[in-house]
Amino acid sequence: MRPKIICHMVTSIDGKLHPSRFTVPATGVDAARLRKHYDEVSVRFGAQGWMCGRLTMQEISKGKARTVTGPGITSREPFVGDRRERDLAVAIDPHGKVHYGQDNLLGDHAVAVLSEAVSDAYLTELREDGVSYVFAGPDGRDLAKAMDALGETFGVETLLLEGGAAINGAFLKAGLIDEISVLIHPAVDGLAGVQSIFEYPGEPDERPGAGQALRHMSTETLEGGMVWLRYQVEKAPA
Repeated sequence: MRPKIICHMVTSIDGKLHPSRFTVPATGVDAARLRKHYDEVSVRFGAQGWMCGRLTMQEISKGKARTVTGPGITSREPFVGDRRERDLAVAIDPHGKVHYGQDNLLGDHAVAVLSEAVSDAYLTELREDGVSYVFAGPDGRDLAKAMDALGETFGVETLLLEGGAAINGAFLKAGLIDEISVLIHPAVDGLAGVQSIFEYPGEPDERPGAGQALRHMSTETLEGGMVWLRYQVEKAPA
């Protein structure tokens, strides 16, 4: 059974994702205090890990490609490293491009979500680094299968989806988001084309959120004027 998935994001009031572009806080508002809200709210969910995409994970890991010493791994079954009861840091990385060099990201146990088309040598590299992995089908797009594997393999009940726009959009399209948590930063970006919370790269007539509806759970104003919104995602009425 897959874990509950909470998409947890911080945005400007116009829904943009890059804090470096946000307008500055008003006089008397502590920017450092605003930045702390995201992690403080994250803890309140009691999740057993977090997920994001390849680019973010590569920036965190800063690992380098290398030649492996062992034989290639031909099996396409999940692999579990030495988790040691740590939370999970899950990289959605279908093509196997993230290099770790260790078994953790920011202290949480690294888990890669891969396509079955990754090379045998790459799987050997992950095992040598102690990184766990599961598969999302032949092309890496079967996110439902991967989430089931995470739940069954690691016994996690709740994961935070903290992806960029494309990863969030893919989970929305797959109907895998159970709750949306958004921290609205008291700032604006304003530029057209800057990434927003969900950006599914589909055709103009596609509706990634079709069949789903949002039910308001709570609204809370935090110190400094940041607003925390929570919505339950449920099946849309007929």
